[in-house]
Amino acid sequence: MLVSLMKGVELGSAMRMSEVIEDVTEVGADRVAVVTGPNLAREIAARMPAAAVVACTDEAVARRLQAACHTPYFRPYTNTDVIGCELGGAVKNVIGLAVGIADGMGLGDNAKGSLITRGLAETTRLGVALGADPLTFSGLAGLGDLVATCSSPLSRNHTFGTNLGRGMTLEETIAATQQTAEGVKSCESVLDLARRHEVDMPITETVFEIVHEGKPPVVAVKELMSRSAKPERR
Repeated sequence: MLVSLMKGVELGSAMRMSEVIEDVTEVGADRVAVVTGPNLAREIAARMPAAAVVACTDEAVARRLQAACHTPYFRPYTNTDVIGCELGGAVKNVIGLAVGIADGMGLGDNAKGSLITRGLAETTRLGVALGADPLTFSGLAGLGDLVATCSSPLSRNHTFGTNLGRGMTLEETIAATQQTAEGVKSCESVLDLARRHEVDMPITETVFEIVHEGKPPVVAVKELMSRSAKPERR
């Protein structure tokens, strides 16, 4: 059994992390498991209560890993939807950057709630296009991880975004951030994956424009808010 704790999409190939493992090791998907969810490392290290998802296409493998890592403070659930679980963990880093930028700009809690909700919607759209179960995104690997990332000062992506929203350049923000903010690179690879499958992800695209194309956050927010109106379930 091989266990992935990585949350991201590979640049260039647009492969999920379990797919990278399968490609490099030449093992079947039924031997690769993914552990994901609202798992801020410092809290888990302090043995604070947390839940997670153990995902594998082979449910027996998922249950075996579940039993191995179940503790009084760490409660894992199983899921066979590896695609949905991995996408939830990858895209939430990008949405975490967006929420951090909004917080840094002082845009308020309405903006934060809107970004989290619409961010979850575009994550779900991408997941469904790739064959994921949409219900996965309402669980720990989707909404749970997203809320933790977008609301905690322990979130590297949220902190990184906050510094950008306060007016720091990308270089200044990287220098001030001593840990890796996965969303900085993930926004590029997630957007690539979305375009390959013709999925509209405006928040992800906006984050990419701010981080990699130098678009001022004030301009990016104005453009995002002025997009054409449409029904919510799209």
